[in-house]
Amino acid sequence: MLVHLARILVFPIKSLDGVVVEEVRITPGGILENDRIYAMVDAEGKTVNGKRDPRALQLRTRFDAAFGEVALAGPGSGGEKAFGLAQPGPLGRWLSDYFGFAVTLIREPRSGFPDDRKAPGPTVVAEPSLRAVMEWYPGLTLENVRRRFRSNLELAGPHLPPFWDDRLFGEPGTLTPFQIGEVRLSGHNPCQRCTVPARDPETSETLPDFQKEFMARRRATLPPWANAERFNHTYRLAVNTSILPAEAGKRLRRGDPVALADQAIPV
Repeated sequence: MLVHLARILVFPIKSLDGVVVEEVRITPGGILENDRIYAMVDAEGKTVNGKRDPRALQLRTRFDAAFGEVALAGPGSGGEKAFGLAQPGPLGRWLSDYFGFAVTLIREPRSGFPDDRKAPGPTVVAEPSLRAVMEWYPGLTLENVRRRFRSNLELAGPHLPPFWDDRLFGEPGTLTPFQIGEVRLSGHNPCQRCTVPARDPETSETLPDFQKEFMARRRATLPPWANAERFNHTYRLAVNTSILPAEAGKRLRRGDPVALADQAIPV
């Protein structure tokens, strides 16, 4: 079965819109370049995100090609406004006005602001997995599901089954090595989801019983190659990964082949 990297998505500002790219470099910190390298924080240094404040989901962003400038718009913001990211003060003031409390934009280009510090690499999902979830909720589109789950790397291939990505993690206490193009990655665990996927990425409205329905469907369709011990609950989709420092400078490219290694690595 030929599996390849079909889509690459980076999220320059954590919790805001992603950007589709054709290729991406691996940083010395083991993340995708420009992925979640900015974060919004309040006066106490706590992250401002879609889980904490649904209004974050209603912000629309556009980045220039060099990721040096961003244009934002949101409900009641008076239209789109552009900001340079090298001097984040003006953007912080705009965000403070939007949210109604002090917000600062902070930057970490090497290692970013991942949700899982033990697995800070890109999240990986198979396109058929997203399509399966789409079918669980009438009215949702593939793009809507993508925006709800916000995965970095999307895999595809002829006759690829749903949840093929569950092959990228193994038994508890092990890492699963695999390779995409020239980059070696380690699969850690199925990604635990929060309240964000239940919320519409445009309106932030919550879909009733989203999590309950997801867990029941995921449990019923858990493939035989998925290690059930990794599911203390089934509100999980996509795979958390890490990338070794030796891979820094290498690039992932759309169309790169995906290869599984033969043996898990104890941790």
